Amino acid sequence: MEQQKSGFLSGPEVWSGASLRGSEQWISHLSPAEIDEIDAAVKHVKTMGVELTSLTRDDFPMPLMARRLDAVRNDLEGGRGFALLRGLPVERYSLEDSRILFWGLSVHLGEPQEQDRAGNRLHSVTNTGLRVEKNNSVRSYQTDDELTFHNDGGDAFMLLCLRPAKSGGISKLVSVAHLYNEVLRRRPDLIEVLQQPFHFDTRGQHRGGLKVQSVPIFNFFAGRLSILYKRRYLRTAQEFPEVPRLTPAQQDSIDLIESLCIDPEVQLSFYMQAGDIQLASNYAVLHARAKYQDDDDPARRRHLLRAWLTLPNGRPLPPVFAQTREFSTSYARRHGEPADAHA
Repeated sequence: MEQQKSGFLSGPEVWSGASLRGSEQWISHLSPAEIDEIDAAVKHVKTMGVELTSLTRDDFPMPLMARRLDAVRNDLEGGRGFALLRGLPVERYSLEDSRILFWGLSVHLGEPQEQDRAGNRLHSVTNTGLRVEKNNSVRSYQTDDELTFHNDGGDAFMLLCLRPAKSGGISKLVSVAHLYNEVLRRRPDLIEVLQQPFHFDTRGQHRGGLKVQSVPIFNFFAGRLSILYKRRYLRTAQEFPEVPRLTPAQQDSIDLIESLCIDPEVQLSFYMQAGDIQLASNYAVLHARAKYQDDDDPARRRHLLRAWLTLPNGRPLPPVFAQTREFSTSYARRHGEPADAHA
């Protein structure tokens, strides 16, 4: 990514839904040989009888998939910032087997990191029946609500779709660099506002115990643009009396980001199929999910597995990210500090 004299950004991270319409260049299909390799790795791990999350890359001998994931990693950091792998036959696997293979793919791509204060590094994304509005520790992925555009923790996230919803649940992605360019084009006065601190509700997940974290939305560091954005948690942070009210300029900034994200010309939308693996940078891409309707049978309800990953080729991170619940681990890994040095 480069910043031109005009201030606009250029490079592969700058894309729009319109520019990718009708193209599947971001989708790649697993080969039969790669699937056989995954099957063999699962069988191998099941004979070991050890705790899943203690297993490393070396415990999953998958040279073909390793090369595939090396290419994906370069796409996440230095390419368009996202990819979709298609064709994993999840119907042949038990939930245990799916968790094993997903962990194996995760450790080949990067280092799985904690996704909550309890230290869990592998999450099931499914509707628990809980509501964000009724409990300040409930997180949106635990519901069937619409997930507005946001980013997760770590350098990147990975999702494996075990079962799609009965209806709804469309996935959406937006290029952060394209958002920046559109803000600069439409409201250049807001570029500086978006680089000033905003207050985010941590949903009780900050390892340092912070209820609220203060971070800019747009963050330039070492020539790279990274983002932290969660509109829902910007809103819930306003419920804390100690949090300053959003200024008119801050509100205008959030409104503009939202209006851009929901523009069909800006966002890339697609349905995840069973066996799809979605991967994206948390700095270069925002993602969202439409509200969905589940099957009445609990055994047939929407279910995804999720990992947050620190990448070995990850970009330099701004110091303010060291204080965040989302990025503190990746920051610490990048800078050789203890993971709890700041968070």
